[in-house]
Amino acid sequence: MLPLLVALVLTACGETPVAETSTQSGFVQVDGRHFVLDGERYYFVGTNFWYGAYLGSPGPEGDRDRLVRELDNLKANGITNLRVLAASESSELMRAVQPAMVEAPGEYNDNLLKGLDFLLAEMAKRDMKAVLYMNNFWQWSGGMSQYVAWLTGEPVMDPDKTGQWNAFMQNSARFYRMPEAQEWYRDVIRTIVTRTNTINGRRYNEDPTVMSWQLANEPRPGSDADGRPYFEHFKKWIHETAKYIDSLAPKQLVSTGNEGAMGALQDIELYREAHQSPYVDYLTFHMWLKNWGWFDIQNPEATYESAMEKAYDYINAHVEVANEMGKPIVLSEFGAERDEGRFEPGTPTAYRDDIYKAVFDLIYERAAAGDAIAGTNFWTWGGAGRAGQSDFMWAEGDDFTGDPPQEAQGLNSVFDADESTLEVIRAHAKKMQALGSP
Repeated sequence: MLPLLVALVLTACGETPVAETSTQSGFVQVDGRHFVLDGERYYFVGTNFWYGAYLGSPGPEGDRDRLVRELDNLKANGITNLRVLAASESSELMRAVQPAMVEAPGEYNDNLLKGLDFLLAEMAKRDMKAVLYMNNFWQWSGGMSQYVAWLTGEPVMDPDKTGQWNAFMQNSARFYRMPEAQEWYRDVIRTIVTRTNTINGRRYNEDPTVMSWQLANEPRPGSDADGRPYFEHFKKWIHETAKYIDSLAPKQLVSTGNEGAMGALQDIELYREAHQSPYVDYLTFHMWLKNWGWFDIQNPEATYESAMEKAYDYINAHVEVANEMGKPIVLSEFGAERDEGRFEPGTPTAYRDDIYKAVFDLIYERAAAGDAIAGTNFWTWGGAGRAGQSDFMWAEGDDFTGDPPQEAQGLNSVFDADESTLEVIRAHAKKMQALGSP
């Protein structure tokens, strides 16, 4: 039973009450290859909720009533760890989200910062933990290529217009080698990490709601084809940035947001090397069966079995690296489409449910055996969001569904109506939470 019950709030469906408490757990810490929270091992089921600060905004992009309902619904389903975008950059990139938190170097959108305040304050009421990432290797929130454009004055390189993804990745990776861009980036880090929340008066770096500061979403050394000469710059950037964040927020953890071997030139030894820094408290990895060509939802019977074999191998390999390094590890992105590649809420999710269950079962098995794996953040929470366009692509003013603006809205989203998927998530959450019980 939850202690010190002070309020009951309803979930999005208006049926299941969720308790808010005045007692909040402490800071998540690392003990060897495990997380610890208030003296017990910490295991979690989480999701990606990148748009949380947007919903929390008092401006036109915000919907605080929806945000409260989403948090209640998440908590009711056992989802207590949210990975959230904490910095976006204003950009002319065709698929970048608008508005942005960083309007220009040193200039910030006050509504979106207040939105992040509101999100963290509401999460604290529900004793949820946040992982906040401070940049993006990809284009959908401005990200590293926007810093490059700001510094060089060159037109921003837009892969959604050119289709030149290798060139885009190489351009994003220039960011690591630009000292002035790093100073702008550190100003963003300093501004947010040391910010005082306007809702509850807490400094962010003193708030146990924040589990971890993440350097970026999926930072890579560059493209697989041409990135290897720049790996040392990437490794140095990880170490120096993690050290800087640690100096500002010593009570909180630091992680990279990296995808694993697939985000390290498909070389797991480079992944290991990049994460040796003592200021990187734990490892992350992502897994994308479709994006990496392992699974085809249009031909599921022929590709499912081999895709899951690759998935098991990928998970196990990264857990072994974490075991050997003596650091916890989190699968902080994985997702799957709806059957037949549909986008609409209410359409079947049989293959996605099977994939979620298979991944969750392996994660639980490894965690129960004492291995370094501590949790997951599935991609992504759509909740009550619904696509606003007939082509399912996002336009400014539309609902946020969890899928970023460069992808069809509903592509990987778990909606509040997806009861079969939610049942899988709830069952796994109960098992993972039991691992942390005394």
